[in-house]
Order: sequence, then C-alpha cells, then structure tokens
Amino acid sequence: MKKNSMKKNSVLIIIMFVLACLVLVGCQQNDDAQDNGNADKTPVGIHDEDDSNKKDPDENGDNQQQEPDPEPADKEPSLEPSPETSPEPGDANYSDYDNKKHSWYVLRRSDHLPTSTGPGMAELVNKYGGFYLGNTSQKVVYLTFDEGYEYGFTPKILDILRDNNVKAAFFITKPYLDKHLPLVQRMINEGHIVGNHTVSHPSLPEVDDQKVIDEIEELSKSYREKTGQDMRYMRPPMGEFSERTLKISSDLGYRDVFWSSAYDDWDVNKQKGADYAYKMVMDNIHPGNVILLHAVSQSNTEALDTIIKDLKAQGYRFGTLNEIK
Repeated sequence: MKKNSMKKNSVLIIIMFVLACLVLVGCQQNDDAQDNGNADKTPVGIHDEDDSNKKDPDENGDNQQQEPDPEPADKEPSLEPSPETSPEPGDANYSDYDNKKHSWYVLRRSDHLPTSTGPGMAELVNKYGGFYLGNTSQKVVYLTFDEGYEYGFTPKILDILRDNNVKAAFFITKPYLDKHLPLVQRMINEGHIVGNHTVSHPSLPEVDDQKVIDEIEELSKSYREKTGQDMRYMRPPMGEFSERTLKISSDLGYRDVFWSSAYDDWDVNKQKGADYAYKMVMDNIHPGNVILLHAVSQSNTEALDTIIKDLKAQGYRFGTLNEIK
C-alpha cells in the first residue's frame, strides 16, 4: 500500500509539473502576441538608397542622359570645361574622395518652378563649384548643346542663334574639335561658349585618376592650341559623376555644368518632330532653366527658332553660363 501511495504521489507531481510548464508557455505566447500588436508599423525610410541609377520614365526618364553610341560612321563625343582651382592634379590623393557613381536627373514640374534632383546630388555638385540652375529669381534661361558628333544641323542652329541674338554653350569632344574646327571657330567668333565634354566621352567614375585628367586636359590643350582660347566649363559625359571626379575637374579649373531640363532627343533615328520638341522645352521651362539639347536632333533644330521667339514673348531672356555664380 505504501508503494502504491508513493507511485500515486509521484504521478501527481509529474502531472502538476507538466501543467505548470504549459501555463508558463501560454503566458509567454500571450506576452509575445501583445508585443507584436504594439509594434511600430511606421514604414522604414529608404532615403539612403542609391538613387544614382533610378529612373522613373514618367518623371525623370527623359532628363537622364543614357545616350547610345553614335550610329553614324562619323562618331564623336561632346565637351565643356569647368573652372575651380585647388591643388594641382596629382598633388591630391583622390582615393580619399568617394567614387560612388551618380547619374544626373531632374524631377519635372508642371508649374514652371525650378526643378530638383536626386537626394544630395545638387549639394555635392555645388560643393565643387558646379551647378544645374542659374538665376531662379529672374525669367532667364541658358541654352546648352551637347556635340557628340556632327549630324549636319549645327550650322542651322548657329544661324538661328545669330538671327535671334542669342548666345549658347556648346559642349564638344576632341573628335568634334579635330573634324569640325571651322564650326568650333564659328561658335567662338559669334560669342558662344565652348565647353569640355572630354576626349572620348567615357563614364568618368569608371576610369582611374590619370585617365580622368587626360580625358579633360588633352581636349583642353588641343582646343587652346587650335583656337588660342581656354575652356572654363565641363559637362560630364552622360551626366555621370562622383565626388572624386568633381574634385579632379575642380582642381583642373573647371565648373561642372549639369541641366534642369532635357528630354530624349539624342537618338537620330527616333525624332518625334518639331511640335514634340517645342512642347518638351516649353512645358518644362522655368526661371534659371539650364536647358540641355542635343545638336544632332532634327526636331530641336526645326523647333528652335519658335522656342526662342515664344520664350522672349513670355518675358524670358537668354543668359550665358558666365553669369552664373
């Protein structure tokens, strides 16, 4: 009997222990459920995400310069120099500067107010003397053309600018300079700015320091030898840049020039006509607008005279990059 009583007590103890464990587990699950119900459901911020290659076709796409290689046999890049003096290139340790590649784009607006760009990009460009806007307190715009290669429209563009007494900036490459020196000389003679668009139009963040320097300086040297003029402004090929490349071009004495409006006008096989070009420019016009157009575009050429005349009728004047501080 004593043994049976002990067995019963042992079984009761085991049962009570098991029940106690089950109760503890149940309490823990209840606590977890309450904690989960009180969790912060605020969306996680994504502002630190790399915006450099982001492209919204409805908002930015046409403003981001993903230019294909020229298809015509006469292949050439585009140019424009930038000023800014620091240590001589080679004295600085450019590996100390961030080489994260950014691809310039702007966010269009429908209210004719100045545009904005990706997080931190404008601040980075401004830090090294570059810009993408001019005087936003006045109705002034700045015409800039990229000249990757000649497609036969530049003489007509120069005629239109001359007839309307408008000065522009042309960003050229070394092949353009070598093959079309009379056109470049005409730009100079008629009061336009000629800028540095590098020798061969590479993505500057993808090449080493010396290559960046050579791409800029070889064109500048050749331009000086052929024209007796210096380059002060530069437009990075495809709008691709990094802090490292901005620092190098700044040390070489250049100001990097981006843009506050542009559209997909560079493909000579996909021209949408003068009306489309006119609408893309006029719909996105704003005070301080640095307008990027490609001189290989037939649509731009056909629309240019009307664009200039109608902007003047709206009270806009055409400034030059030299006015932008």
